[in-house]
Amino acid sequence: MIQRSAIAAAGQPLIQLRQVSKRFSMHREQQRSFQEAFIRLVQGKRDRGRQFWALNDASMEVHARDCFGIIGPNGSGKSTLLKLITGILEPTSGDVITNGRIASLLELGAGFHPDLTGRENIFLNGSVYGLSRRQMLKRLDEIIDFTELGDFIDVPIKHYSSGMYVRLGFSVAIHIDPDLLLVDEVLAVGDASFQHKCLDRIQKFRARGGTLVLVSHDLGTIQSLCNQAIWLDGGEVRAAGQPTDVAMAYLNEVAQREENQATSEPASKLYEGQNRWGTGKIRVTRVELCDGNGTPRRIFVNGGALEIRMHYRAEGRFDDPIFGLAIHQQSGAHICGPNTNFGGLQIPFVSGEGQVIYRIPKLPLMEGAYLVSIAVTNRADTEIYDYHDRAYPFRVSVGASRERYGLVTLDGEWRFEADAVPAPTPER
Repeated sequence: MIQRSAIAAAGQPLIQLRQVSKRFSMHREQQRSFQEAFIRLVQGKRDRGRQFWALNDASMEVHARDCFGIIGPNGSGKSTLLKLITGILEPTSGDVITNGRIASLLELGAGFHPDLTGRENIFLNGSVYGLSRRQMLKRLDEIIDFTELGDFIDVPIKHYSSGMYVRLGFSVAIHIDPDLLLVDEVLAVGDASFQHKCLDRIQKFRARGGTLVLVSHDLGTIQSLCNQAIWLDGGEVRAAGQPTDVAMAYLNEVAQREENQATSEPASKLYEGQNRWGTGKIRVTRVELCDGNGTPRRIFVNGGALEIRMHYRAEGRFDDPIFGLAIHQQSGAHICGPNTNFGGLQIPFVSGEGQVIYRIPKLPLMEGAYLVSIAVTNRADTEIYDYHDRAYPFRVSVGASRERYGLVTLDGEWRFEADAVPAPTPER
């Protein structure tokens, strides 16, 4: 059931979903003719198709001034949830209760008529949102300026690119003074400059007391903008609460799925003379990349622990060896090259079998693919006992760091200090 009110009472949530489910029927094939449909009807056969639950028993509340984020993989039910809130779809069961004026930007071209110009579609959209022509005239110049479409504003929008659709749709939605703004992933279609402009306008919208529901795959944006979030997966709410906690729960699940897939793939092979060389007096027999619990993995999280364990076997006694490693980004960039000598660890001698461990308490690497090389040499670095060149791949997924660019995060802290400005002298 859907309940709507144009005005929200004080303290009342703008959106309430109470155990909402939405079912679709997926028909395997369509009737090829009216005759075939009639025969099936006479025979009492109905193609009910397979029942698909896009949303299952979902509950949530969004209050005034909230910035509510929704995350999850493709097909998890995010867009279905927004369409239920806007009334495009009706729930199969449960209650959807909304209060106040809702503006939405869900799909490219939604609410537009392709044969009308951009200017004409502005008025068309305004009427959909319940605004009069006079009210839209007051906003018209500001809307057009925001779109940056220039002369294209008087061109039929069937000739628009996807980015131009986004500019027009967002401009109208943000200028009708909604109580609640729903934004799906469509902003990702716009260019970087317009995305920044939209995010700046969203911040101003929130500063004025506006409420935002945002669907995005960009977890950094969800964590920086939102104060509440949910994670949808398979139509069910898997986690809800603070955005960082929800994002980390989602990332841990994604990392585990990638880990399961990675472990099913064949590991890198070492070929003598190609990516492995050395005298062999000391040989690294096995290399393990482990998490903070000592569990071997192929997927790690930014800010989490990483242990690189080098198992060796020495064919005799060898004094004062140096164990080292290097980490390369998949593109080839050499990121670091620590070894036991630089780290102040002296190994008096090795004989037989053992292991050397390099532990990184908080992995500073940004999201991406990496390769590990390992080496064992004598102290003078005149003899290489064993060298494995970029033989051990691993991936890093987004974690605690909110940074997005580059290879590493410096884990620094920002501080602002304004210089004291003397108060102006009052005029007499």
